[in-house]
Amino acid sequence: MKIHGLEKLSLVDYDGYVASTVFSGNCNFRCPFCHNALLVTDYDTLPTFDEEEIFSYLKKRKGVIEGVCVSGGEPTLNADLPDFIEKIKNIGLKVKLDTNGTNPKMIKTLFENGLVDYFAMDIKNDLENYAPIIGLKQFDTKAVKESIDFFLTGNADYEFRTTLINEFHKEENIINISKDIKGANKYIMQKFKSGDNCLAPQGLTEVPLETAKKFADIMAKTVKNVKLRGYDL
Repeated sequence: MKIHGLEKLSLVDYDGYVASTVFSGNCNFRCPFCHNALLVTDYDTLPTFDEEEIFSYLKKRKGVIEGVCVSGGEPTLNADLPDFIEKIKNIGLKVKLDTNGTNPKMIKTLFENGLVDYFAMDIKNDLENYAPIIGLKQFDTKAVKESIDFFLTGNADYEFRTTLINEFHKEENIINISKDIKGANKYIMQKFKSGDNCLAPQGLTEVPLETAKKFADIMAKTVKNVKLRGYDL
């Protein structure tokens, strides 16, 4: 699998574990707030890491490194993702997968084969208002809903998460999301931070802390564990 980025040591990408994070290229979304813009738009021109170099590092650092976060882009677009993750598992490391949930078949395959220990699925917005926030004119949320239902009704360890954008997330949207993921085990609301690596950050602003707290209270009515991430609490 083509890997375009490697963070050798991370204390924030895989909660509870010291991890390395690998970044694949390509994505089927065009979220303007995406912090990995080059992996979305120019991944085919970026240099790649040799797989053996990555696995060699993981083997040497095992004991310090406890897990690997596989991120993107959208990793599930890679047909060889299971093979790549299997090599990580064979080293004896845990695996977390970041995904937008548009490939439920791949998600199910990874879980059923014991390849992923923890899933983090992005919930961009309520299902009725998905297209604008992912930068598309139209979008059928059927696959996203299938992935949501898989996590809600299955045994996989997971979290849902939303990056809060003031221009996209109003109280009505949060209420709708709380209905879309009712009964979820864990939901993270992330603070938006603009930066040079964003796909198109112009005109986007963060949701203020007090508003985020209000949103969290709304979500707590239907979700067991709601947290704010990136805010100074």
